[in-house]
Amino acid sequence: MADQKPVQRVITLACPDQIGIVHSVSGLLAGAGWNIDDSQQFADTRTNRFFMRVVTSNAADSDELGLEDGLGELASRFNMEVTSHSPLETPPVLVLVSKLGHCLNDLLYRQSIGALSGKIAGVVSNHPDFEALVGAYGIPFHYLPVSDENRREQETTICDLADSLGVALVILARYMQILSPEMVSRLDGRAINIHHSFLPGFKGGRPYHQAYERGVKLIGATAHYVTSELDEGPIIEQEVVRVDHRANPNELTAIGRDVECVALARAVEAHLSHRVMMNGNRTVVFH
Repeated sequence: MADQKPVQRVITLACPDQIGIVHSVSGLLAGAGWNIDDSQQFADTRTNRFFMRVVTSNAADSDELGLEDGLGELASRFNMEVTSHSPLETPPVLVLVSKLGHCLNDLLYRQSIGALSGKIAGVVSNHPDFEALVGAYGIPFHYLPVSDENRREQETTICDLADSLGVALVILARYMQILSPEMVSRLDGRAINIHHSFLPGFKGGRPYHQAYERGVKLIGATAHYVTSELDEGPIIEQEVVRVDHRANPNELTAIGRDVECVALARAVEAHLSHRVMMNGNRTVVFH
C-alpha cells in the first residue's frame, strides 16, 4: 500500500490578547491528530491584539471537517477571526498596469517558473502596449482605456472582471490611475499597490530626477494595501538600495524599478501565502 501524502492547512487567527490562546489551538490540533509543522505568533501590547499563523498536517484521511468545526468553536470562545487554507491553492490574481511594464514582466516571469503562489488570471491595462507580452504567456489581456468621461464605467468593468474571476488579489503593477472611493471599497483588503519610497517628499512627475537634485543616498520602494488615502495604505513590504553621487537620474530610475519589482513580488507572495494580517493601520507579516 502506497504511503498516504499528508494534508496540510494554513491557519491564521487574530483576536483580543488573552491567556490560553496558544494552549487551546495546540490542544485542538493535538486532539484531532494534526501535527504542527510551523507556528508563529505575535502579541501587540499597544492594541492588545494577538496574531498567530500555524501550518499543520495530517494523513490523507484526516478529518478536515472536524478541524474546521473546532476552529469555529475557538473563534466563538475567543472572539477570534480565523481562516484556514490549503497551501496547495493557487488563487487567481488580476494585474493592472499602464505604460511601465517592469513589475508586470517580473510577475509574469515568476509565475512561469513556479515562483508565484497565485495564478495570473488576466491583465488589465489602460494602454495596449503590453498585449503581446502578456499574450506570449497565454494570459488574457484586457485593454480598457480610461478618460474622465468613462472612468466610472471602466472601473466597474475592472471590478466586475475581478469578481467573475474570483480573484484573491488585484495587483497595481504601476497602474498610473487614482482609484475612486467606490472602486477602493469593492477591492477592500484585496488590492496591493507599489510605488517609490520617496513619498511624501517627492510627489508628482520625475521623482528620481527630484531625488537626484537633492542628492539622495537611498532608493526604496513600498508595497501596501490600497485604501482611500492615496499611497498611505497599510505597508506590507519595503526594500531599499544604497546609492551615491555617481548615479545619474537614469541610473537611479533603473535601480528604483528593480527595487519596485522585488518589493511588490514579496508583498504579493506574503498575501497569497496568508502571511499578512491587518492590525489597524499596520500589518503583521509573518516570515
